[in-house]
Amino acid sequence: MTRDIRFTLVGLGNIGRNLLDILVHRQEAIARDYGLRFVLVGAADSSGAALDPAGLDMAAIRDHKLVRRGVATLPGVGRAGMSALEMVRAVTADVLVEAAPTNLQSGQPGLDCVRAALDAGHHVVMADKGPLVLAFDDLMAQARAAERRLAFSGTVAGGLPTVNIGVRDLAGSGVERVEGIFNGTTNYILTRMEAEGLSYAEALQGAQAAGIAEADPTLDVDGWDAANKLIIIANSVLRRPTTLEDVTVEGIRALTLDDLAAARAGGKVIKLLALAKRMGDDYALSVRPTALPKDHPMARTGMWDMGVVYHTDYMGVISAVIEAEGPVATSAAVLRDMINLYAAS
Repeated sequence: MTRDIRFTLVGLGNIGRNLLDILVHRQEAIARDYGLRFVLVGAADSSGAALDPAGLDMAAIRDHKLVRRGVATLPGVGRAGMSALEMVRAVTADVLVEAAPTNLQSGQPGLDCVRAALDAGHHVVMADKGPLVLAFDDLMAQARAAERRLAFSGTVAGGLPTVNIGVRDLAGSGVERVEGIFNGTTNYILTRMEAEGLSYAEALQGAQAAGIAEADPTLDVDGWDAANKLIIIANSVLRRPTTLEDVTVEGIRALTLDDLAAARAGGKVIKLLALAKRMGDDYALSVRPTALPKDHPMARTGMWDMGVVYHTDYMGVISAVIEAEGPVATSAAVLRDMINLYAAS
């Protein structure tokens, strides 16, 4: 017997659109393997929203977005000007998928949408880092009070189950150290500088041409994206209430080919490393260019890779790496969370 799971979707950029594409292609397999059928009953983007309690056509919305049209223009179901928050409040659903663009100043519109969904008794799956970085403890407390689950495994290193390994699979052990390559853009740049002898500016231009660096790459190359992901790990895995003020951050703009050559001469490779290191009863948190021994798992990551290493007291050292070009793996991680809300219950 297949169980219908009604969900709403805030954000129809690359992550939201690719999630719909995966569901279109994988719906029959999900029904067969997990007994679940996901029914999209509301979606919101910058144009407004689309609503249908009987279920929206996910393929039609995907195709609509591919030609850069807003969901509010969908015949019969579009609602021009309806905000994402109004959509969440208007629809009866089981799960909110929050994939709005990350806003690290206010967390909006995702933050209010998550709060409203929890108030309405919906589970929440997040791809948006902003609300977690700004209000992690408050949101988790609200989810507990509502007896709902808040899942966010796609917020740190895309499809890599970075959060799941730390929270679920290391249960019962203490984490002494976390080392992560959490930003794919900087790893692409540094890998090409190392392998091809490109300057920073040339490698950045290549990343922009490949579509993995923004025209303004500040969040990536200055280390802030990796720092925000480290904040999520610190709060969720290390159970350390953490904000950006707790993290020392240094980016890669100043790195030169001479710096990489000097590290190479010493048998090392420079990577932008996110690090949480136990210091007594606390952790020291940093993101900075770090010279790693060539046999270190993170030193071996390629230009499309991200990864994590957990050093534990009783489970030894666990490392994981993902190779993924583009945002599709993050969308797949969102689907993983959606399934696990019910497969584990």
